[in-house]
Amino acid sequence: MSPERQSTDLAAGRCLVVKIGSALLVDEETGAVRRGWLEALAADLAACRSRGQKILIVSSGAIAVGRRPLGFAKRALKLEEKQAAAATGMIRLAHAYQEALAAYDLTVAQVLMTLDDSENRRRYINARNTLTTLLDAGAVPLINENDTVATDEIRFGDNDRLGARVAEMVTADTLVLLSDIDGLYTGDPRRDAGARLVPEVREITPEIEAMAGHAPRGHGTGGMVTKLAAARRALSAGCRMVIADGHPLHPLKRIEDGAPCTWFLPSASPKAARTRWIGGRLKPAGAIVVDSGAVNALIRGNSLLPAGVIAIDGDFGKGAAVIVKTAEGREFGRGLCAYSADDIGKIMGHKTSEIEPRLGYRGPDEIIHADDLALARKRPGNNDER
Repeated sequence: MSPERQSTDLAAGRCLVVKIGSALLVDEETGAVRRGWLEALAADLAACRSRGQKILIVSSGAIAVGRRPLGFAKRALKLEEKQAAAATGMIRLAHAYQEALAAYDLTVAQVLMTLDDSENRRRYINARNTLTTLLDAGAVPLINENDTVATDEIRFGDNDRLGARVAEMVTADTLVLLSDIDGLYTGDPRRDAGARLVPEVREITPEIEAMAGHAPRGHGTGGMVTKLAAARRALSAGCRMVIADGHPLHPLKRIEDGAPCTWFLPSASPKAARTRWIGGRLKPAGAIVVDSGAVNALIRGNSLLPAGVIAIDGDFGKGAAVIVKTAEGREFGRGLCAYSADDIGKIMGHKTSEIEPRLGYRGPDEIIHADDLALARKRPGNNDER
């Protein structure tokens, strides 16, 4: 969606990331998955898929589901006990999602992530490629923080922010946070009878931040503070975000039908925001020199293939940000490499059919995918700058 077309219509989204909190999915008393609620959500997700929308699920609940079978119920857990509970709960959680979505012939694929997977450039590219491949194959990725190996130093801390990281990673245009509250209020509605729901937010100002409260007691770890942090990241990625009450059945359909909620609307599209991020905010680790044929292909919106590369400069790894230069040495753009400098040196100038024989493995056809490329733009009086 372009900025001028940003709307509060859920059906307008091309790619949806749906974050589900523990308090919605897991019965606090029994520790069991709320099957009826999950089946209703599955019907909503199937309706989204039937109109061509791609869906990713970021789900909490593994620790909440896994603690009771291990005898960890009704008490605070140590880190290692949380990790053990997550290992037990992830199996039960994934199976529940699989059963619910199988009724609509939807395939679930479990993906576990840590903060390092989104910070380390190589692992970021690998995770992004896996998620986009799953989406292109028609699967529904089920994503959770990898609590079985995460420590306090590498945890996302809550799945609201994980949802925003995932949305940014796959260039999604819509992030849905299903919560135990129907949106952002001017004050804490549990304590302030005069608190009003804020239907739309276009910028995270100090006034908006002051409205955030604290997380209610229960299984969940996120509060409005973490939701605003997720919103800030989503907006910077050009992704709109909605906070809605997830407790009633068919929560996505309720958003479409006009249920109270808060929409956060960005000023740029996901593609424009990603281009700006690649072009101006990443420190280049090297350079790739391309021929005139590649320049023309990139101008037309194509990806950079090995055949168009004539030289490389620097020693960089897979996923690194690099400058793309013309044969005359002019900066033409910047992008994220799908190969290391060493591997590019082996395949540059060759056809894509020669990648596997030369490297010993079959990697992507593109050295830089079109989605990972920001072309330079001339400014008045400046022939070299972006």
